[in-house]
Amino acid sequence: MGVRIITDSASDITQEKAKEWGIKVMPLIVRFGDEEYLDGVTLSSEDFYRKLIETDELPKTSQIPPYQYEEEFRAAKEAGDELIYFTISSGVSGCYQSACMVAQEFSDCVYVVDTKQFCISEYIIVQRAVQLRDQGLTAKEIVDIMKEDIPKAHVIAVFDTLEYVKLGGRISAAAAFIGNALMIKPVITIEGGGVKVIGKARGSKNGHNMLMEFVKKTGGIDVDKPTCLAYSGLSNENLMKYVEDSKVLYEGYEDRLQFAIAGAAIGTYTGPGAIAFAYFEK
Repeated sequence: MGVRIITDSASDITQEKAKEWGIKVMPLIVRFGDEEYLDGVTLSSEDFYRKLIETDELPKTSQIPPYQYEEEFRAAKEAGDELIYFTISSGVSGCYQSACMVAQEFSDCVYVVDTKQFCISEYIIVQRAVQLRDQGLTAKEIVDIMKEDIPKAHVIAVFDTLEYVKLGGRISAAAAFIGNALMIKPVITIEGGGVKVIGKARGSKNGHNMLMEFVKKTGGIDVDKPTCLAYSGLSNENLMKYVEDSKVLYEGYEDRLQFAIAGAAIGTYTGPGAIAFAYFEK
């Protein structure tokens, strides 16, 4: 009996990384007008940002159809395997509820876990589960440990522009204009399963400082568990500047830093130029 691990593309785990880890990433649906794509399959993160920059209307994402869950769950059962599905936060998507409904038929072998996160904080949660699977733990043992670890997972991000928050209807055009003119950088985290603005920084340097302070306030980084840095857009310039500004955080394990591109689930609202850091607290 093996343990299968599945997640969704809101985790920003690429199909290539999924093969490396021996897991499956189910793609969300991304729509630009009448054009429909499978996130990370028929639409790469780079192509997503090219289209995002060119459009005046924000794309929309849709959850995974229930029949796809049934196919995956049934395949695991017929193979005699256990399966754990780590979902995007139930606070921002219906994936968890849909998967739970389907999983009722497979309760003897399928576990559905609400990560209460998305983007790279979901990424590190799934990676942590992969580590436990590779240690030979059963699905139940992994789920029990992850229930303890998930509340300790954090992500902190700085947006470079308010333009896409404006397009999403979260702030007015006037507020976005003033904020951009004053170089205001929103600093956000995911708390209680949803996005929470924890500050507004004047310029990138102050934004980087706020990220460092957030890490310290949450107790520091557990270096024995996965961490990940991410950027949105077609350039990692802002992220590399942040890494240099905050290198004191990573002293001693720079070689273990991971980098990812934030995909459609969060990139729709950040736009290009955002940076994020995900980690488990000590």
